[in-house]
Amino acid sequence: MNAETAYAKLIRATQEAGLLESCSELLAWDEDTCMPPGGVAHRGRQMALLAGLVHDRWTDRRLGDWLSAVEGSPLVAEPRSAEAVNVRELRRAIDRARKLPRSLVEELAQVTSLAHQEWGIARRRSDFKQFLPWLERIVTLKRIEVESLGWEADPYDALLEEYEPGARAETLGKLLATLCKELTPLVGAITGAKRHANVGILTRRFPLQRQRTFSQKAAAAVGFDFTRGRLDSTTHPFFASIGPGDVRITTRYALKRFSEAFFATLHEVGHGLYEQGLPPEHHGCPMGDAPSLGIHESQARLWENAVGRSQGFWRHFFPLACTLFPTALRDVGLDEFLLAIHHVAPSLNRVQADEVTYNLHIRVRFELERALIHGDLAPANVPDAWNEGYRRYVGISPSDDAEGCLQDSHWAAGMFGYFPTYTLGNVIAAQLMAAAAKDLGDLNVLFARGEFDALRDWLTERIYAEGGRFSAAELVERATGSPPDHRPLIQALRREYGELYGVS
Repeated sequence: MNAETAYAKLIRATQEAGLLESCSELLAWDEDTCMPPGGVAHRGRQMALLAGLVHDRWTDRRLGDWLSAVEGSPLVAEPRSAEAVNVRELRRAIDRARKLPRSLVEELAQVTSLAHQEWGIARRRSDFKQFLPWLERIVTLKRIEVESLGWEADPYDALLEEYEPGARAETLGKLLATLCKELTPLVGAITGAKRHANVGILTRRFPLQRQRTFSQKAAAAVGFDFTRGRLDSTTHPFFASIGPGDVRITTRYALKRFSEAFFATLHEVGHGLYEQGLPPEHHGCPMGDAPSLGIHESQARLWENAVGRSQGFWRHFFPLACTLFPTALRDVGLDEFLLAIHHVAPSLNRVQADEVTYNLHIRVRFELERALIHGDLAPANVPDAWNEGYRRYVGISPSDDAEGCLQDSHWAAGMFGYFPTYTLGNVIAAQLMAAAAKDLGDLNVLFARGEFDALRDWLTERIYAEGGRFSAAELVERATGSPPDHRPLIQALRREYGELYGVS
């Protein structure tokens, strides 16, 4: 078989597997937004079946034969061509899939589907013991997965590879330690500053339907295409890419927590913009996907914080906010509002955390899930370890499980290794914004005029449209001129919050 024919067969099979995976995405979205509780058991069986079918596709011996026929051929001689990228990344994915037994893949899909529902109930009841049997089972399965995949330096690396190819636990641990060390003095300076944010204005009554309206208008203004996506409510915000022309984002609204819903919406909008900007002709193949979750999270954190908390953004949107929430904002000026949404203080909830302390939350989760995978922490001891981690790094401790170890859905979904990508996203987002400002000029001026197209087009050209052509590190370096670097994040936070609070 010649290389062209083998490649065509390989891509057809890959895209068919992608269609099956998109069915799983749709079922997962439905489960989290509108499925009746009585459907949990059946949904678990559906997810297990689909996971098994997808695994069969990835481990089909013919894929290996087709890959071998293409590798080393003139068709992939140009390493940055779509053909070469697809072959390179498919080899990595197929080799990984072949290490995992079908039975393990199916069981993980079924258990996590059921566990996710039990986590939601346990969170509402603030009862970790109800979720404990599910966590124990998931940790056991993930450790079996690690043993199946193998590793060199750290078993946690095997799970990181799923989300951030090439990342290593040792490097991430050093990054988190460095960020926490450099930002802790800034937290102290801000909390000790003479200026104080009146966060009470954000806990007034903001009618839910008007919050939905405001969120939808902001999402559309920055470029989220509602003819190719939708926004819904759920327990824990997430995005789901069903396929070209169908990107689902979710948020959660609370009457007296305006910031939580709005910035969660912008976070998911960032994911949605990325998905809507990927090359649709390559859907289902590596060239039509992000190279890593860190890159994906960089877009969520960029639109949520670098754009969504900027002075220019609110110069444009604050008049609309005052119109929609005349009672809540009746006596609030723009400067007071800006200070409120930049309030810095140790807090218990990651989603609601400010930019300066956010990575402290990630450090706690990173260390705990790494200990769970190593076997150094028993699932039953997670609440105590969580509380101790918050005392050590954040300076406060939760009073119950709901505001503590049950606040995130990631472990219920089996997503061990995901949390560090939020910190990588913060680092990359700051680097991208600094580079964009050099090319486009003062972004606050553009935002104040309601002009977000220039930034979105810049990101589309340098990030979205490239798909999986480059590794995460290469993509960042090509877009910004330098490898991934945490210093722009430190500089941006010191500059922005220093000006707001009058500290250095």
